[in-house]
Amino acid sequence: MTAKTAPKTYHVKSFGCQMNVYDGERMGELMAAQGLTATDDANAADLVVLNTCHIREKATEKVYSDIGRLRKHGANPMIAVAGCVAQAEGEEIAHRAKVDIVVGPQAYHNLPDLVAKATRGELGLDTDMPVLSKFGALPARRKVGPSAFLTVQEGCDKFCTYCVVPYTRGAEISRPWQALVDEAKSLVDAGAKEITLLGQNVNAWSDGDRDLGALIRELDRIPGLARIRYTTSHPNDMTQGLIDAHRDVEKLMPFLHLPVQSGSDRVLKAMNRSHSRDSYLRILDRVRAVRPDIALSGDFIVGFPGETEEEFADTLSLIDAVGYSLAFSFKYSPRPGTPAATMDGQIAPAVMDDRLQRLQAALNRDQAAFNATTVGRTCDVLIERPGKLPGQMLGKSPWLQSVHLMTAAQIGDIVEVEIVRADPNSLSGIETIRAAA
Repeated sequence: MTAKTAPKTYHVKSFGCQMNVYDGERMGELMAAQGLTATDDANAADLVVLNTCHIREKATEKVYSDIGRLRKHGANPMIAVAGCVAQAEGEEIAHRAKVDIVVGPQAYHNLPDLVAKATRGELGLDTDMPVLSKFGALPARRKVGPSAFLTVQEGCDKFCTYCVVPYTRGAEISRPWQALVDEAKSLVDAGAKEITLLGQNVNAWSDGDRDLGALIRELDRIPGLARIRYTTSHPNDMTQGLIDAHRDVEKLMPFLHLPVQSGSDRVLKAMNRSHSRDSYLRILDRVRAVRPDIALSGDFIVGFPGETEEEFADTLSLIDAVGYSLAFSFKYSPRPGTPAATMDGQIAPAVMDDRLQRLQAALNRDQAAFNATTVGRTCDVLIERPGKLPGQMLGKSPWLQSVHLMTAAQIGDIVEVEIVRADPNSLSGIETIRAAA
C-alpha cells in the first residue's frame, strides 16, 4: 500500500439499521475529536468511511458500488470500510477493493489508530470483538439533535437461520446500567428531547435483575427528557416489566416495533425464530391491554426456503389480524455461512417478487388506514427539521408518523398539533393554542 497524507476532512455514509446510524455518528465524533472537519460531499473528503450492512446481498453490493464511484470521479480519498461487511469479509475487502482501512462494528473506537496506520502505507485492519470496550473509548456527546440514539445492547444469541448478525456483531452484551444513565443525561444536556434505545435485541438488555422496563423507568426521571423509544425487539424478550412500562411511563411513546418475519408456524420453526404465530399475537394482546392506542410495527421476510403459497397466505392473514401502522418487508436473501443458504426449496425470484408486492400492498393499506385514524386527533409533535416550504417544519407524532405543519416553532420544540390530513407516508397538522395553566 502507498502512504497517504493525513486527512483533514471526512465523510461518513451509513447503510442499514439504526444501530449503524448510531455507529456512524460516533465514528464522525471520533474524527472530529481528532481535528478533522466533516463534509457532506464524499468526493471532496480526504477520508470516506462506508459504514456497512450485511443483512442482505444488495446491501453488500452497494458498498463496492460506492467504492467504484469514488474511484470513477477521480478522487483518491482514504477509504475505510466499517460495519458488518467489514466484520464478515475482513482483509478480503482490502484485496478486492483496494481500501485503506477495514474495521468491524465492535472495533471502530480504534479508527484514529487505523487512520494513522493508513497514512504510513499500512493496511488498517481491526475486526476484533472486545466486550464493550469501545464505549469507554468514545468521546463525550457534546451536541446532538432533538432525537438521539443510545445503544444499550449489542449482539444476538438467537441464531435465526437466515441472519448473519450473530456472526458479525457477536454474542448478546448489555451495557452497564450506570453507563447508560450517565450517557442519557449527557445526551439531554447536549440537546436531546427524545432518546431511542438501540440494540440488535434491545429488549434482551438486562443488568442483574433489572430489565429494559426498569431502565426506561430510570430514564423517565431525567429532567428535560420528554420522549423515550426503543428498537429493535424480539418477541421472546418482551418481559412483563417492559410491557408494564408502556402503561406506567408517560414518556415512553405508544409505538412498538416487534418483528415477526412470517405468519406460518412451520416457516417460523425453520427460521429458528423460537416463537409461534399464536405466542406473538398473545404478546400484542398483552401490550394493547395496557396501552390501547399503541402503534405496532413489524418486519417480514417473503420467499424463505420452502415457503408455500399457503404459508405465505398465513403471513397475509397475520397482517390482517394485527393492523400494522408501519412495517418493513424484504425478499429472502441467502447469506453465506447461514443455515438457510443451503436449505432445500429455494424460492424462484419471480415468485418472491410477486409475494413481496402482495405483502407490501397489504401493509400499505394498513398504514394508510392507521394514519387516517389520527385525523382529528390532537397530539404533541417534536419538531426535528425544516420542511420543504417556507415556514413549514417537520416533526414526529407519538406514533412515529412524520407530521408537516406551518409554525414558528424551532427545532427541538414540542408543539400541540391537530392532525387535519393523512397521506400515505405522512400527516399534515395545524398548531393549536394551549390553554394557560
